[in-house]
Amino acid sequence: MADYVYGPGRTHLFVPGPVNIPDPVIRAMNRQNEDYRSPAVPALTKILLEDVKKIFKTTSGTPFIIPTTGTGAWESALTNTLSPGDRIVSFLIGQFSLLWIDQQQRLGFNVDVVDCEWGRGADLDVLEAKLRQDTAHTIKAIAIVHNETATGVTNNLATVRKLLDAYRHPALVLVDGVSSICALDFRMDEWGVDVALTGSQKALSMPTGLGIVCASPKALEASKTAKSVRVFFDWKDYLKFYKMGTYWPYTPSIQLLYGLRAALDLLEEEGLDNVINRHTRLGTATRLAVEAWGLKNCTQKEEWFSNTVTAVVVPSYIDSGEVVKHAWKRYNLSLGLGLNKIAGKVFRIGHLGNLNELQLLGCLSGVEMVLKDVGYPVKLGSGVAAAAAYLSNSTPLIPSRI
Repeated sequence: MADYVYGPGRTHLFVPGPVNIPDPVIRAMNRQNEDYRSPAVPALTKILLEDVKKIFKTTSGTPFIIPTTGTGAWESALTNTLSPGDRIVSFLIGQFSLLWIDQQQRLGFNVDVVDCEWGRGADLDVLEAKLRQDTAHTIKAIAIVHNETATGVTNNLATVRKLLDAYRHPALVLVDGVSSICALDFRMDEWGVDVALTGSQKALSMPTGLGIVCASPKALEASKTAKSVRVFFDWKDYLKFYKMGTYWPYTPSIQLLYGLRAALDLLEEEGLDNVINRHTRLGTATRLAVEAWGLKNCTQKEEWFSNTVTAVVVPSYIDSGEVVKHAWKRYNLSLGLGLNKIAGKVFRIGHLGNLNELQLLGCLSGVEMVLKDVGYPVKLGSGVAAAAAYLSNSTPLIPSRI
């Protein structure tokens, strides 16, 4: 079937998820259905569960590959570890943390919201004060978005763990790593994260459809007494089938499992640390381009800069929605909209997943043309030159081609 709205050449997909799918992943998924009760699928799943732990940097965690989105993974993390009425300290720093807080409230938890300015990271001074005061340990969990996709803000998870340890507080740490895991430095064991989660359509560079959750031994222990109602997302059902060696409490997506196998193989081949370094280069290059255009980053301090998405603030006389619309209509370039509080004020450049330096430079040249078209006095080539100068000095040889 033809594209719904055809445009010649490649679509330049630079939203912060869903992202470009590499050809080996597409080829791996191009297959017939199989009987998931045959020996083949459990054998595949067993290895996937072992290998997927590497993207979380855990040896002690237990992963669950759930046919869902990041939103379902959120619900799985909450309902398996907590009971209705439990107190959660949750940071509101942008649209996606807002949606997670909404879910927490609708599931009946007592959500202690730390409201932060959009464009700033989680206020960990407030967390410290709450932990200091909570000698009775009424706080059962800290819920934090590692990388807030709406504003391009990355939070410091190591500091969260240090604070909990300093006050000897037993609260669980629940982390949304949807737009960070497989792209930013993430250390589940080292940072004492109890539940981490991601979605297949982000840095894993797959279609939407897998919510991947990883639980620490402490989180698994909590799940034994958690009283929240769960059925589809119940870890207990998964663990029962893990023990039986069949792995699936219901029908998995065969095609996505083979896609995940290919995606993990690509990450392994490049090396996870090299993948993280590549994202650091792409993020830095994008920020240099924004600076060269004379525009501001929505993220207010360097310590919070995200290497998977940059939210660009436009002048007040420009509607950022028009930037996004014009990019798609004229140049077949997809950029991210500003959401909620920052709608019309920012557009977002996603630079995550299976993406290289020349692809990014193509995107940046397209953004420059769009800015000129909508009336911003950008000097064409300025951002591309700044990014290219940095990338030409920092991009290593491709390891497999040395």
